[in-house]
Order: sequence, then structure tokens, then C-alpha cells
Amino acid sequence: MSTPTKILILGAGGFIGANLTSRLLREGRHEVTALDIENDKLAGDLGDSRLTFLQRDISVRDESLEALVQDHDLVIDLVAMANPSLYISRPLDVFHLNFTENLRIVDYCVRHRKRIIQFSTCEVYGRTIAGVLGKPPEELPFPFEEDSSPLIMGPVKNHRWIYACAKQLLERVLHAHGLENGLNYTIIRPFNFIGPRIDYLPSEKAGNPRVFSHFMNALLYGTPMKLVDGGRNYRAYTHIDDAVEGIVRIIDNPGNTCDREIFNLGTPENETTIRGLAERMISLFDEHFRIPGDPVPEIIEVSSEEFYGSGYEDCDRRIPDVSKARKLLGWTSTHDLDSVLYHTMEYFVERHRSQAG
Repeated sequence: MSTPTKILILGAGGFIGANLTSRLLREGRHEVTALDIENDKLAGDLGDSRLTFLQRDISVRDESLEALVQDHDLVIDLVAMANPSLYISRPLDVFHLNFTENLRIVDYCVRHRKRIIQFSTCEVYGRTIAGVLGKPPEELPFPFEEDSSPLIMGPVKNHRWIYACAKQLLERVLHAHGLENGLNYTIIRPFNFIGPRIDYLPSEKAGNPRVFSHFMNALLYGTPMKLVDGGRNYRAYTHIDDAVEGIVRIIDNPGNTCDREIFNLGTPENETTIRGLAERMISLFDEHFRIPGDPVPEIIEVSSEEFYGSGYEDCDRRIPDVSKARKLLGWTSTHDLDSVLYHTMEYFVERHRSQAG
């Protein structure tokens, strides 16, 4: 496949989409059409002549979205509700956007024979075998592998899994279209990307962002650092620049090696518990960013039901096997955990200090 020249990025105004758009524009090899309901994270790129930004919601039913798909060489679909608090409070909206609306995009790509890069989630892996057997995750440390790991969801009453189920179902439809209709797709399963432009701070904007943003908010505003269920779950964090490098290699698709493949993008070496994340962020903040007058947050433990509401359940350990990305893409992440956290914290600290005057 030749390198695409016209790329349509759906959900370009989010954290991943904005960083990817910036990288593609810096390279100068593509014309990019970026579509989203917001463009705050794209502010630095809106003046670029190679970027067309369209402010719209994909759920609006008209012919313009299909025409956009038809007019581009590659579709990158990042549209999602990817926030655990919404899985609990708005499960039907989560399913509708993550599956039903995204299915329309897939159908357009099938109809017009366009390649699609579909962003999924590491949450499709569901629970670990250790978790199902009631054992500590350290006893059965099996990383999640794209083509062999079972996808184990929790009970229906724990409706937090509706997001993972919607994403998994969309993956299966993509696979079926590849088999029956020749759809050229690549699925990406991100593992805990963080970096500049992630989310927002809850003291500055209403909502319930991801854990890094809550902890960053605590360091800057003195709110409690809340460890959900003791912060015992394991995660592995990846710098957004490393993630974008992997995405760009998938876009380039040398030798068509990415056709109808699924890729984990993550950094297993950066594994830590959520409690460990809180402690490391406090240490880095004290070492590099603290100034007189900064608040000192209190670490407290809260139950998942108290924090999210009933129906919540989570994976105890979410660690990727990235051997396929290394083999087919020649990709590996380059930032260790401290570097990932430092660069992301620096972004928020500088922004906070400038706003404070």
C-alpha cells in the first residue's frame, strides 16, 4: 500500500488524536482532516494549511460523513467515550457511541473500500486468569497477547464492562468484514497512554477524568489523592510520543504488514500499582516542581462503589505483550516511567503556574 496522502481523523480533538495530528503535520507528508466536537487540544495546529478542522458530532445523521470517508485515503477512528465514570453513569450512551455510531464508520469504509485504523482498548482483555481464580495477580503474571489471550468479561450486573464489550464487538465486526468483504483494517489496543494534553484537571473543569489527572489535581490544588480499592491494581504507562510513533508506523504500513492485524501498544517495563503511581508522582513533584505555598495532598483509600457507583469492577493487572509490534513495526517505547510522569507533570505544572499569574 502506498503512503496515504489524505487522512481523516475522527475524534481528533482528544488526547491521542491531538498528539497524532500534531505529529502528522510536523512530518508534512499528509493532508489531514480532523473531526471532533471540540478543538481546544488542537489550538496550536489550527493555523496549519495542511489541516482542515470540522467541528461536528458523528452521531448527526446526514450524508456528509460518508462523503468524507469516500474522499480520503485512510480513516483513523478514535471516537469513543473512554471514561470509567461514564461506564457506570451512562452505560447505554457508552454502548451507542462506542459500537453503534462507530459501526457506521466501518460500514462506510467497507462500502468505499477504504483502509481503517480502529482504536480499540486494552480493556477488551477484561479480567486476568488470576483474578478469575481468586489469586493474587503476581502468581499468574501472563501479559495480554493480541491473538491468543482470552477476553474475559465480568458479570452482566457489573455494567462497567459495557465499554469493553462494545469495543470487543466492534473488533469482531471488523474481523468479519475483513473475511467476507476484504476490508483492510488495523486495530490498536492502547495501554494507558499519558502525556501532555491528557484529559483535564477536575478542579478546573467539571467531570471525572482518568487517575493521572486526579493525582495531578491533588498535587496542584490539595485535593485528596483517592486510592480506589486501595490502589492495588497494576497498570503500565506509555508516553504519548512513543505511542504516536507506533501509530505512525501503522499508518505507513511498510510491506502491508499491518493489514488485518491487531496491535498492543504499551510499555510493560513501566508497570506499577496505582498506589505506586501516586507515591512516585508525589516524589517527582517534591523533587522537581514544588514551590513554597504548594499544598500537600493527603492519600486516602475509598471503595470503588463510593468513587464510581455500583456496578463497577476492574482488571487487577493490565500488562501488554508487545512482541508483535516489535517484530512487525520495529517499534519499542523509549521512555521509562519517571520520564513519562515527569513530562506529563511538567505540562500541567507550567500550565497551572501561567494561569495562576
